[in-house]
Amino acid sequence: MTPLSILDLSLIRETGSAADALSDSRLLAQKAEMLGFQRYWVAEHHGMPGIASAATSVVIGALAAATSRIRVGAGGIMLPNHAPLVIAEQFGTLDALYPGRIDLGLGRAPGSDQRTLRALRRNREGAERFPQEVLELMAYFAGDDSQTGILATPGAGADIPIWLLGSSLFSAELAAALGLPFAFASHFAPQMMEEAIALYRERFRPSSRLAAPHVMLAMNIVAADTHEEADYLATSRRLYMAALRQGTPGRFPHPVAVQNLPWGPEISRQFDEVLSTSFVGTVDDVAAGLSHYVERHRLDEIMMALPIYDLAPRLHALDLAREAARRAGLG
Repeated sequence: MTPLSILDLSLIRETGSAADALSDSRLLAQKAEMLGFQRYWVAEHHGMPGIASAATSVVIGALAAATSRIRVGAGGIMLPNHAPLVIAEQFGTLDALYPGRIDLGLGRAPGSDQRTLRALRRNREGAERFPQEVLELMAYFAGDDSQTGILATPGAGADIPIWLLGSSLFSAELAAALGLPFAFASHFAPQMMEEAIALYRERFRPSSRLAAPHVMLAMNIVAADTHEEADYLATSRRLYMAALRQGTPGRFPHPVAVQNLPWGPEISRQFDEVLSTSFVGTVDDVAAGLSHYVERHRLDEIMMALPIYDLAPRLHALDLAREAARRAGLG
């Protein structure tokens, strides 16, 4: 059985608000728990008009309070934006409130532009110090104050799985060296996915946290009852990505008829590589895609993003994705 998990950006609809987005996330997390999903992760992004999960640890606490069994965590916390002690205390607090249910995925990208990074009051060397700061954070959780002289409270002794996230070879190699599970951001940057997975598995060193490599890949699922409906719903993400690439991020756009997308076939083809880890269609289409994907990459876990505009079709897509995984023999 391959564990199934959800990645949620708490997308703010162009006609909605942050409050609406966070309410949708709560309902989606509750539905994911009911369907037996393993994890529900939210991600840290800043200065993005279409994403409501910037205060990631706060959102995690709200989602954990609204559920009772599913693991809730960060996919991820962008560690260069924070002092490791702050993250140790925040996630130590979450673990104290919801023991055995909190995950911490760490990334080294800022999740923002440079101006926003400066506003977060961290120096520009944070990304270069990422390996040292991961080790510092792990020491706080281990209750080891030999280097810093500081005991994180809460935090010391917290039983929190740490994942490294990445879209390049850097985090794959670091996760292998530290013996940590690795999640690749294939849902938006699949270009180096196969090379990163191979490097991670080849160089993995067992640790007290993990005995063997553990790979999770993220993918986009847009499932509906018909091909036409799925293609229609999938236009929201295409429009959103186009705005990001043009440097004009906005709220998550309402879907449009495929023929009304504001570009021609050539631009659509440029999206194909980025969208290669998106499964759009009916239950059978998604089941076939999942089966092939898991077999090809020998995945240990699947993380699904559901970039769909309205809540009702998103909840329905979650039902269909769960059924597709069952048909594919994954869970």
